[in-house]
Amino acid sequence: MRLTNYSDYALRSLIYLAVRPEPPLLANISDIADSYGISKSHLTKIIHQLGQLGYIESVRGKNGGIRLARAPKDINLGVLIKKIEPDFDLVECFATPANDKSSDGRQTGLPITLIDETTNNARGCVISPACQLKSVFFEALTAFINVLERYTLADIINNEDELASLLFR
Repeated sequence: MRLTNYSDYALRSLIYLAVRPEPPLLANISDIADSYGISKSHLTKIIHQLGQLGYIESVRGKNGGIRLARAPKDINLGVLIKKIEPDFDLVECFATPANDKSSDGRQTGLPITLIDETTNNARGCVISPACQLKSVFFEALTAFINVLERYTLADIINNEDELASLLFR
């Protein structure tokens, strides 16, 4: 299992905002992009979606910027990843249900389902109807998501001073 850079950058952005000094100091996308050495244009899309999902709030104006919209203890990593990761199709016999997609096409519900073998779907492996491997992958992916759901942003910033010293030089 490998998460996309999109998810990685989203998590890094939330970490940055969580360890940033208390308001009135607001961050901007350039601050975050510069701290991590990542693309500002790519990060803009991520910050926009995090705002739409209610994780980040924007403050307009001369001294505007962005900040967390929720306390770190209220940001569950598993829930976040399920909302922003485009799919969890580890193998071709996995599918993300179409009705679990948000308006921008990103997943919002359960991470995966197995393709219904009775629909004569052209997608899939020839041994899929009898394959036992897909259930192993399904179990592994479910365990992966379950572990992420046990942690919040607060859990991964408990070394806040160390993180801040690396981010705000």
